[in-house]
Amino acid sequence: MRDPDRPVTLAAIAGAHGLGGEVRLKLFGESVDALKSYKSFNAGALTLASIKPVKGGAIARFAEIPDRAAAERARGTALIVPRSALPELGEGEYYHHDLIGLPAVSSTGETLGTVVLVDNFGAGDVLEIERPAAQGEKPKRFMVPMTKDAVPEWGDAGVVIDADWAA
Repeated sequence: MRDPDRPVTLAAIAGAHGLGGEVRLKLFGESVDALKSYKSFNAGALTLASIKPVKGGAIARFAEIPDRAAAERARGTALIVPRSALPELGEGEYYHHDLIGLPAVSSTGETLGTVVLVDNFGAGDVLEIERPAAQGEKPKRFMVPMTKDAVPEWGDAGVVIDADWAA
């Protein structure tokens, strides 16, 4: 793990819900269940009192948000935990957060650039790699599916992309 204290954003407060201080959450993880395992966010500044799933996100109550006015002021607040608080991964698993920022090289040793995004359009994860920009030009990007054929190796040091997939 590169930095166990690196902040990871799991959700964001999208706005107030009702009059009693509940908030709507936009989730960046898999489900509401993933958030339930955390009792506090933002270095203890927000304490989760309750959470329930709704279409497109969740409704949550935090001990520090007593009413609608406070909920409205909290809009846009990211819910952050340190990377070390995330569950351990099994063999072959990864967190998107851990891949972003890693250097990418081809299986032949060519420097390809940096992982800038991990997308999932429904068929599996796709890495977006940004190549270094040539003098006076914008950087170019290409995408690679996160499969064993296309990305045979990854780790804290970087990702290796099969040369056949390097665009």
